[in-house]
Amino acid sequence: MTTKSAVIVGVGPGLGWSLVERFTAAGFAVAAAARRKAKLEEYKELDGIAKVTCFACEASLEDNVQALFDSVLADHGIPDIVVFNAGNLVIGEVTETATEDFVHSWRVGCLAGFFVGRAAAQAMLERGSGTIIFTGATAALRGGARFASLAVPKVGLRALSQSMARELGPKGIHVAHVIIDGGIPSKRPRNPNRKRRFPKSDIPDSVMQPAAIAEQYYQLHRQPRSAWTQELDLRPWVEKF
Repeated sequence: MTTKSAVIVGVGPGLGWSLVERFTAAGFAVAAAARRKAKLEEYKELDGIAKVTCFACEASLEDNVQALFDSVLADHGIPDIVVFNAGNLVIGEVTETATEDFVHSWRVGCLAGFFVGRAAAQAMLERGSGTIIFTGATAALRGGARFASLAVPKVGLRALSQSMARELGPKGIHVAHVIIDGGIPSKRPRNPNRKRRFPKSDIPDSVMQPAAIAEQYYQLHRQPRSAWTQELDLRPWVEKF
């Protein structure tokens, strides 16, 4: 099979769908996966993108991830790039965080990354090439107050990406981790009854534009192996760090 293919796991209306748009624009056949397939079909219909196959996949369940990759391998062969973009945000004091919420955040944000990364690596090793990208956050570098349920899985995901890069890089597979240091607005119409997650600003590009981030993922995939990036740190120009 000669068609380039991409697998994007954790597709929502922000960065996830922008990744789908960028890779389809580059001629890739894209497998878009999320918990709710109906939402993906809705995005696909709105944008009129033909080269997208939508999948329902709970990435924290091993059998769901295996079924996804079985379908992708059967339809498109070994993927050229796999992006893990899933996550779960729970904000709250440690003393008030329910055990099930903490565990769920870890399963979605870290264990699911292991399932996806492992499946991608197993497929790509047969060919000896490919790109695996994990979406991280500032919380991967430091745990903030009330963000323990985000920081713990993000730190783990970063460590996973480092271990995989050291193991798989010499075998021809590029593994990268992208730190997203800033808010990403949704590309879809906002529900007026829902509280705004990121404050509205009159400053141009004061929040991270999903299409701009997606472009960086695409460029990571295109890097020659003599100059691979393992970690990319992205933030808007007004963000303090």
